[in-house]
Amino acid sequence: MASRLFGRLGQLGVTVAVGAAVANSALYNVDGGHRAVIFDRFVGIKNQVVGEGTHFFIPWIQKPIIFDIRSRPRNIPVVTGSKDLQNVNITIRILFRPIPDSLPKIYTILGVDYDERVLPSITTEVLKAVVAQFDAGELITQRELVSQKINEELTERASQFGLILDDISITHLTFGREFTQAVELKQVAQQEAEKARFLVEKAEQQKKAAIISAEGDAQAASLLAKSLGDAGDGLVELRRIEAAEDIAYQLSRSRQVTYLPSGQSVLLSLPQ
Repeated sequence: MASRLFGRLGQLGVTVAVGAAVANSALYNVDGGHRAVIFDRFVGIKNQVVGEGTHFFIPWIQKPIIFDIRSRPRNIPVVTGSKDLQNVNITIRILFRPIPDSLPKIYTILGVDYDERVLPSITTEVLKAVVAQFDAGELITQRELVSQKINEELTERASQFGLILDDISITHLTFGREFTQAVELKQVAQQEAEKARFLVEKAEQQKKAAIISAEGDAQAASLLAKSLGDAGDGLVELRRIEAAEDIAYQLSRSRQVTYLPSGQSVLLSLPQ
């Protein structure tokens, strides 16, 4: 009896273990920030989107496909041409995520690697169309407008595939080597022109200053001549006396002169 009892208990344990294994294989988890769609061998992809948590499915008949619905970044470089036929190297950084309710359609049409199939193609298409509307100079001076146009058109195109673009930004924008060299030469020429204009203006100012100085000297000479003509010998005598005082003062301070002869005048050497 005991052996039979133990045998039945063993069989029951094996059955429970097998049942637990089967039940465990019929469970799947959907983590936070993820969603799942169910593929059924009889009906195909179900329209229902499974949310976060632990769920049941029928092994061998059903298969859960997990999608990450959080925003993810992607850099897409594109080489295109501007309105004035300049080569433009532009790189766009996109934050994208799928629309949860569109996951069954996304998986049916595009598959799990939907971003690889959609984003490069639509980004290249939109960038070529937008950049061709601007010349090279406008791409630099009107970068905000260019970014706005890219954002609007790319968001509209992505929505057709069930994608949401949370952010679109231009991270890199350069031109061909020939255009870059032309810009550098233009900058050098502008600097040289500014330098030449400064030198011309400086010369003109110096010329004006010289003219003003000459006019002032001429006016001073005219006034002096007029004053000499009006004052006559009295003004000349006054200037001779002032000069004699200055000479006497200088001689008095000299070490080589010990006295001034009283019978001589310091004015004798001055022109009459």
